[in-house]
Amino acid sequence: MADDPSVVIIGEDIGALGGVFRITDGLLDEFGERRVFNSPLAESAIVGTAIGLALRGYRPVCEIQFDGFVYPAFDQIVSQLAKMRARSGGRLTLPVTIRIPVGGGIGAVEHHSESNEAYFCHTAGLRVVACASPADAHTMIQQSIACDDPVIFYEPKRRYWDTADVIVGRPGAEELGLDRARVVRPGSDVTVMTYGPTVRTALDAAAVAEQEGRSLEVIDLRSLSPIDLPMLTASVARTGRAVVLHEAPTFAGLGSEIAAAVTERCFDLLEAPIARVGGYNIPYPPARAEERYLPDIDRVLDAVDRVTAH
Repeated sequence: MADDPSVVIIGEDIGALGGVFRITDGLLDEFGERRVFNSPLAESAIVGTAIGLALRGYRPVCEIQFDGFVYPAFDQIVSQLAKMRARSGGRLTLPVTIRIPVGGGIGAVEHHSESNEAYFCHTAGLRVVACASPADAHTMIQQSIACDDPVIFYEPKRRYWDTADVIVGRPGAEELGLDRARVVRPGSDVTVMTYGPTVRTALDAAAVAEQEGRSLEVIDLRSLSPIDLPMLTASVARTGRAVVLHEAPTFAGLGSEIAAAVTERCFDLLEAPIARVGGYNIPYPPARAEERYLPDIDRVLDAVDRVTAH
């Protein structure tokens, strides 16, 4: 915002309150109410206003308060935001970033713990990304705002309280592109492909697996649409086995597309079918039962057992 006066922020309670998770705390004082402004409780209006602002040369950043609140804005996102560039033959761009806190694990009530990335990954014209660490959150949000495409930016709620050092003003040449995956733990026996809140789960599972004599390579996708398939296929070509992990239900989830795409490219190199680990195909459960729903270390290691049994 300091570098680009066209960047504005719009959302519910993002001004003086600083947002539910205090992500925008202090920005109103620094940049004023003409660039940081509260919206009505109307997600369709938030995105619709952002589309109009983008058409007038602004780079709006929308905050959707919780993942389950994005559905009233669904038509604006998939019918207007995602389509405008193609509809205009490339003459119009909508550089809108939509920030969405995602996933469970915080003991929230109904509609506050969704994992709805598959809807937006299925929609051509949108970039969909998910950060998993403070350093990536810092870098990727700036890359998203600078991107001329509309970006759905997922922020895992369970990681909001993580802290780490970040390098302010790091040259772009030293950063991964917004559409690139990252190997966060090298390994040789099984590739675990994951993103967002379950990157930590995969790393914890890899630490346990190492004690049992198995080496897991953990890849953080970072970009969910497009997917960095060259990175994934190169890893699976080395290990010969793979597990896909995410919080969303496995039925028609993003893991299905990843498993199919990697299998098409690595069929002759796979030693076993790719296993999927995710949430169950049910409405998100009440807070007291969410730990039984969310993928954990044991479920990841069970999948590793299945792909290494062949």
